[in-house]
Amino acid sequence: MENLKFWQQSPHLWYITREELSNLKQSMTLQDSVNLVALRKYRKHLEDKYREIKQAMLVKYVPIQRMADFDEEMIVLLKRRDIAENLNEKLQFRFNELISLGEYEKAAYFAANSPRRILQNMGSVDKFKAVGKIRGKTLPLLLFFEAIFSTSHAFKHPVDADLTLEGIKCGLSEKRLDLVINWVTQEKLTFSEKAGDVICDYGEQDTFNKSKCLALAQNIYSDCGLHKKALFCLCKQGQIHGAVEYIHQFKDFTSDDLIKLITLCPQTELIQCLTEEKNGKLPFLSFGLAILHLFSVNMEKVGIKLLQEVNKGGKDAVERLVISDSYCSIENWQKFANICFQNGFDKLSNDIMSILRSQAGVSEISEEDDTINLMEHVFW
Repeated sequence: MENLKFWQQSPHLWYITREELSNLKQSMTLQDSVNLVALRKYRKHLEDKYREIKQAMLVKYVPIQRMADFDEEMIVLLKRRDIAENLNEKLQFRFNELISLGEYEKAAYFAANSPRRILQNMGSVDKFKAVGKIRGKTLPLLLFFEAIFSTSHAFKHPVDADLTLEGIKCGLSEKRLDLVINWVTQEKLTFSEKAGDVICDYGEQDTFNKSKCLALAQNIYSDCGLHKKALFCLCKQGQIHGAVEYIHQFKDFTSDDLIKLITLCPQTELIQCLTEEKNGKLPFLSFGLAILHLFSVNMEKVGIKLLQEVNKGGKDAVERLVISDSYCSIENWQKFANICFQNGFDKLSNDIMSILRSQAGVSEISEEDDTINLMEHVFW
């Protein structure tokens, strides 16, 4: 008998073939294969699989007509590829010919104006690099970058990051900062962190143009969203108020970021701006913690200058400083006062201790109070 009667559930008859029965037994026990509840469960499983397959057909498969359209599109794309490859071969032959004839300037502008910028790539850079320097003439590689950067505004997309970086390196290696400034500020390029770093490093070597290099690198870092490095460049240029405005503008600098900043740029004006209350707003950085940090990293001279400025303001100024600092614990203020005493600021040390003792809820300061925040009484 071809079909075996599996079970009867009025008014329907259910049948299963030998092959189906074999498959069913592979996924079910013999006992389940004659159990109505188990079979219903297995039937639901098959229905779910059916729905999955049907859904897959909607998203993974396309109608035959659409496939025909795809085939036509593929043919068109392949033709375009063949045309592009033929064009590339022809352009490459004309470009190589100019290089071999020593017509480097013509080769540079030929590459710069090639259709779809086919010849504006690292392969062309390598060809110009291979030429090297020619006595009494402009470096051929520099001619190439001058050509592609000067024509970049004519193209829809900017020169890519790799070519931009190589161009900046080339210009700086030839001591043509003037060209690099023009490229960065006027042309359509793609900047990167490495490009900013290269210009910063060059500024460290060419101290006469250091400020120009820092300003240029700052623009690149800002364009790339590298705000910490952009802020560092502002501070290195001595643009302290500009740096403070930059912090206000982006508001994503942590206290750790600012501690690192004053370590790299230990300028008293910068630290004062970061640690003072302004227009009713809390300072960006704790003055007490900043002083403690400076002394911990052997920058005592900067710390002493700041202490001298605080000492000039008298006890009222010190009190405002202590009360406005909600980040420095009593233990840290004690260390602060001790530093003042050790460096000859006896009155300043006594003023700080007196202010701490006078705070509401603080009758005596001891080492057990090291976890107490000075401003705790303000919030409770």
